[in-house]
Amino acid sequence: MDCCTTSTVHLRFASGAFNLSFHLTVNLFPSITPPMLLKPSKLFYTCPDPKRLEASLLTTMERWCGILKVPLHPQCHRFYRVAASLCLSPTSKTLTMPHANAILFNGDRVEGTGNPVIERLSDLQNIADILVSKFGDSTNAWVIEASDFNGPFAIYHDFIPSLNRWGEPKSYTANGFPASVSTLSLLGSCYSEVKKIISRRNQGSPEATISTLGCSTPKTIILGFSKGGTVANQLVAELGSKDLIAADENPPHSKQAPGVECSKLDEDQFIPNTEQSFLKSITEIHYVDVGLNSQGAYFTDPEAIKRISNSLVQESRGIRFVLHGTPRQWGDSRRVWIRDEKDKMLSLLESEARRSGGRLQVCERFHFADRPADMQMHFEIIEKLDVC
Repeated sequence: MDCCTTSTVHLRFASGAFNLSFHLTVNLFPSITPPMLLKPSKLFYTCPDPKRLEASLLTTMERWCGILKVPLHPQCHRFYRVAASLCLSPTSKTLTMPHANAILFNGDRVEGTGNPVIERLSDLQNIADILVSKFGDSTNAWVIEASDFNGPFAIYHDFIPSLNRWGEPKSYTANGFPASVSTLSLLGSCYSEVKKIISRRNQGSPEATISTLGCSTPKTIILGFSKGGTVANQLVAELGSKDLIAADENPPHSKQAPGVECSKLDEDQFIPNTEQSFLKSITEIHYVDVGLNSQGAYFTDPEAIKRISNSLVQESRGIRFVLHGTPRQWGDSRRVWIRDEKDKMLSLLESEARRSGGRLQVCERFHFADRPADMQMHFEIIEKLDVC
């Protein structure tokens, strides 16, 4: 199938706790491509983490789920595969404002293992479903795969300015906020594509006014898995940039008027509309078994972390860092720098957590500590995450 004219997506419709999933081949240009195909796929149960359940219970939503292949912007020739699981109104079947955007940056490709656990947890849509189960049904989940690969090695060209041929960072430089700008641009492209698909599906249906969670501007949760931790590091560098000055703008969780027609809101109201407001909407950063074959797996610039702490106190914001790891990365005797960098970042964050009076929080979670290191645990951690 020509990816420039068609898009294969997986649609899942949920009512309460039960979700019905469909595979759907979407015709992006009806005049030149075959008609869509629809077949039922699977029935499964999703239970959000109990501590996240309150927001989920405030509204009953269906979901739009799909894997999109989109450019960073209309003039870009590089395409990203992005799995999305988005809140959908059960009445109008249009997008609704989420409580949060959970954005996971994926790592290197691991193929041909023959291990069903690794295969299942390498699937972008499965990861998006897991994020919704962790953070709640009122969350929009996004799983971003790098646009380029050198063999199995993911290369996030647009997000990190200085990379070697294997996608490993030479440094983290905040100039121009490349990771923030690229994230917003990519999610904007995804929203535009989803709106086109939904609009074609709903053609001829009356529009409805949607009252959701007050249509609050959503918070942002960042997760970096494996090599994807480099993008999390870049975002932390941008959070700690001297150029990130407190802006005279509405706080990231300000309320829109109740009863707003969220289906008519612009993309920049589903996501922050500037790199500064995007960075200030981040409330959680999860490092998920990150590691590299060179140094730079964790962010260890003390001055940048101190600036993050200072800005949180000054602006009465909060952010939580969670470092999740397994023996696969933290116990690797051939790459001892991974644990050393993790310990250094943890120490820096703990020091600033005390100094910030709790505005900055940090915790460490070691999974599968009683098991010998293997590749399976590196992927299993995705569904074992404790995000509370």
